[in-house]
Amino acid sequence: MKPITLFAFRRWWRCLWLAGLLVSVGTLLAADFKFEAQLIWATNDQKSPNPKHKPVEAEVRKKLSDLPLKWKNYFEVNRKTMELARGGSQKVALSEKCTLEIKDVDGGRVEVSLVGKREPVLKRTQPLPKDEILVLGGNAPNATAWLVTLKRTE
Repeated sequence: MKPITLFAFRRWWRCLWLAGLLVSVGTLLAADFKFEAQLIWATNDQKSPNPKHKPVEAEVRKKLSDLPLKWKNYFEVNRKTMELARGGSQKVALSEKCTLEIKDVDGGRVEVSLVGKREPVLKRTQPLPKDEILVLGGNAPNATAWLVTLKRTE
């Protein structure tokens, strides 16, 4: 058996390094965008009837208070993160009754489809720059509402 020469070892090491680089680049390209979606319950009550609900974070509260909404308190029901490749789409269930689908339209705009109780609620196409929050929503019983926020995190 021949001993491995220094030239052969360097060649083997370069191939291994190049393979690792290609895997890393492929992983980065697979998820060009990252999003965070929240299902929120809006009410004037001080507390949510569900002890699992917690008040929304300060950033989301500020965004909601800047909108012409009539509710004083907002509680997070559920939160999901998702990754989206360029030109791809992703669907996420925020509850048994609420599903959100996001599609990359052209690398700068997203199409957001909201489905509630298996019925299309709305579809919107718009730019969503990093760290911006999109708010969607609808009425609920007893002068409350449900809202969905979508934030692009990367």
